[in-house]
Amino acid sequence: MKNINLEVRLKNPVFLIQIILAVLTPVLAYAGLRAEDITTWGTLMKLLIDAFKNPYVLSLVFISVFNAINDPTTPGLKDKRLDENCN
Repeated sequence: MKNINLEVRLKNPVFLIQIILAVLTPVLAYAGLRAEDITTWGTLMKLLIDAFKNPYVLSLVFISVFNAINDPTTPGLKDKRLDENCN
């Protein structure tokens, strides 16, 4: 992942929202819940802990995060040269 400019990506709120949704969406879908069902931090933490104990859900989260990080316009797992130099 050294060809991905995480410094630039982490400053981008759209990227951060993509990563959060990449984790939460498969977890909520597997549990049969909607975002409005999570009303306390305790509920969210229990849901995440239970999800990370399940290899199937972990694989869904991994694939979802990979898709959020991957730039489909470049070969392999890297940013475009223009993005790599951007700070």
